[in-house]
Amino acid sequence: MKTTMLHTLLGAATLATAATAETSAVARGINAFGLDLHRVLAEDGGNRLASPWSIQSALAMTYAGAAGKTKEEMAKVLHFTADETALHAGFQAIAADLSEQARGSREQLDAPGRSGGPNTPLEINAANRLFGQDGYPFEKPFLEFIEKSYGAPLEKMDFTKQAEACRGRINQWVEEQTKDRIKDLIPPGLLDEETRLVLTNAIYMKAPWAAEFVEDAEAPFFVNGVKEVKLPGLVKRESFGYRKIPGGALVSVPYAGGGLQFLLMIPDEKDGLAALEKTLTAGVLTEAAALPPQDIRLHFPKFKLEPESILLAENLTAMGMPSAFNKPRGSADFSRMAPRKPDDYLCISEVVHKAFIAVDKHGTEAAAATAVIMARATSMPVEPAEPLEIRVDRPFAFAIQHVSSGACLFLGRVTDPR
Repeated sequence: MKTTMLHTLLGAATLATAATAETSAVARGINAFGLDLHRVLAEDGGNRLASPWSIQSALAMTYAGAAGKTKEEMAKVLHFTADETALHAGFQAIAADLSEQARGSREQLDAPGRSGGPNTPLEINAANRLFGQDGYPFEKPFLEFIEKSYGAPLEKMDFTKQAEACRGRINQWVEEQTKDRIKDLIPPGLLDEETRLVLTNAIYMKAPWAAEFVEDAEAPFFVNGVKEVKLPGLVKRESFGYRKIPGGALVSVPYAGGGLQFLLMIPDEKDGLAALEKTLTAGVLTEAAALPPQDIRLHFPKFKLEPESILLAENLTAMGMPSAFNKPRGSADFSRMAPRKPDDYLCISEVVHKAFIAVDKHGTEAAAATAVIMARATSMPVEPAEPLEIRVDRPFAFAIQHVSSGACLFLGRVTDPR
């Protein structure tokens, strides 16, 4: 028995309008899955960065082709709603809102008589594409649905004879969509002659703050919660969103236009990040989209994270969706994507993710990409008068959040900003 494995790719991120029942449900799922994965990745400590939105988007396209137990397991792990129509509509609505937010920002910047505000527009690009083996019998309804709902056309490839060239083409597409911030998403060796499909999502954002920060040349920071160092920081007094939570505090910083925000999750203790992360819930993140305003003088470090590609198959299997990866042999069911034959069917071989973020006095630039790789297998076995002073001088967690839905586009942690 031979099994064809699917590669699903996700990319770089950004977001913005009034939340609907569909977008709210999708946002809760993104945040719940994002926290589950964040905790797994944070077990090894250090700086971490991922885009739950990007990973979820690519796996939502993959989910549209799943059936039976495979579909059930994916829904549970990914926190997808039971109403599949509403699920895909929610992803579609958030993606459309991202595009609309960027368009509105450009128009506002070009408006005659404009005065004040950032001099650069909000940039957002969210794109999807399928890279499929030429001649493989993909189900026509699946291809039509993915192109209509996710704007992902099928680009025909020849993995059987030119797998390395196909890898170069897919990586090139990701680089183009993320303005070269995500390079070499798929490492050598992950695509081969058994590859049949790579579903890709790329998302990129460059967002100016609603009001710029001032640079602080020597801000203190306790690296890993222990060693104090001096490094470049940012400071500003402003009305920011604020809420005290058990073990720490939440502070939200708006980007221009108000549709996106940067969320800081700051532990009370210098070595308290791990404990704080354990208390976070999807509800806490979703509700953080509307924190009450507080007069704050905020200090936090400039930082830039560029981790290498991470392989998620082992993590996702352990989290509870083994059949998608054909474990045990013969269990993968993506029969809504392509015919499932005893000797030829689809399963996921790997999920690859890569992200980037840079935060400075002007704003934030961020991007992410993910690849779900499917290949062929066999049948073998109270406000004070003075502003509240908040110094982020210790390891902290952060998110870039879509305000109207509460969805976290990016989620990460910083233990060493250097």
